[in-house]
Amino acid sequence: MAPSPLSDPPAAAAAVDPIPYGRQSIGPEDRDAVAQAVGQALLTTGPTVQAFEDAFTGFLAPGRDDLHGVACATGTAALHLMMAALDLGPGDQVIVPALTFAATANAALYVGAEPVFADVDARTLLIDPTSAARLIGPRTKALVGVDYAGQPCDWDALAALADAHKLHLLADGCHAPGAAHRGRPVGTLAKATSFSFHPVKHITTGEGGMVTTTDAALAERLRHLRHHAMARHDADNPFRYDVTALGFNYRLSDINCALGLAQVARLPQWLDQRRALAARYDAALAGIEGVSPLARRDDTSHAYHLYVIRTDGALAAKRDALAAALRARGIGTAVHYPPLTQTTFYRERLGTRRGDCPAADRAYETILSIPLYPGLTDAQADRVVAAIAEAAAALS
Repeated sequence: MAPSPLSDPPAAAAAVDPIPYGRQSIGPEDRDAVAQAVGQALLTTGPTVQAFEDAFTGFLAPGRDDLHGVACATGTAALHLMMAALDLGPGDQVIVPALTFAATANAALYVGAEPVFADVDARTLLIDPTSAARLIGPRTKALVGVDYAGQPCDWDALAALADAHKLHLLADGCHAPGAAHRGRPVGTLAKATSFSFHPVKHITTGEGGMVTTTDAALAERLRHLRHHAMARHDADNPFRYDVTALGFNYRLSDINCALGLAQVARLPQWLDQRRALAARYDAALAGIEGVSPLARRDDTSHAYHLYVIRTDGALAAKRDALAAALRARGIGTAVHYPPLTQTTFYRERLGTRRGDCPAADRAYETILSIPLYPGLTDAQADRVVAAIAEAAAALS
């Protein structure tokens, strides 16, 4: 999933330095890695791609050699490749949550399938397995869980549904590298999992993505499709090749992967910083009337891509006013996400409408993502809380 298009820009008139809702962390080691990559003989399809894939899967599941990573151009490309590699297509339906970035559903359309929207749990905003179960029919071929904000879904319930109905279970883990469900890491919980390396994600490659899977044959199919589905059968004549399917140019260059490789080395530290900041927010926001964080599941380890609050009580209908007040104080916010059932494209294409997924609809009116990234200092986080407290008091 990508950043929200509804992000508020920094306030030019703010008296203090603006704090964005998210940003990348780039250091000298990243610049050195990219400079070194530019000097290599191969700028794409070179050894740095495999090194990055191995480093990222090694971070997700240390000590396991059965997890394959396939780097690709974007998180959207990762979603598309997963569905293409599983031969989803016309006539098939793919269940996705209504509250997600458009790419999760768009990927189904890219392969000719139809996305069908499940509602979310009102407390966590994760896909509701009961809602998903009601949507399963004879055309349903896949079920996609989205680990919204960095919190894993109820993967046991989703797996039970997928097993009972012989569905492909897929994961959009773009918010959740480093998270775990009952001790099992995101990236290993579904048949295939997509990740994104957009600048506001946990690590960045500029733009980039990856698919992880424990299915070696599926990983090979993903790599094949990533590179135009080209096959070389004559080792003595590398210029002879065949094209065996409709493939894509979804490669990620060695330059991008060099940046990712340098970033992965700091990912454990950055996760700790995100979790510490989230705990600081939890404690500080507990005393502010009218705002509360999303509920947390007891059996998960949260990766905190986002820290999402919701307005309630006297502020229930004043989310936009709160966002404007924060913007005036130099605090950037975003809304993740408008329900896809309410977007113009899906209303016109599939006939969806407000009311199809009521929990997602209600959440959209009250949620707000506040600043969270490794470079955010404790003093800045305290300034965010103070601005929320001041604005909430003025709006109540």
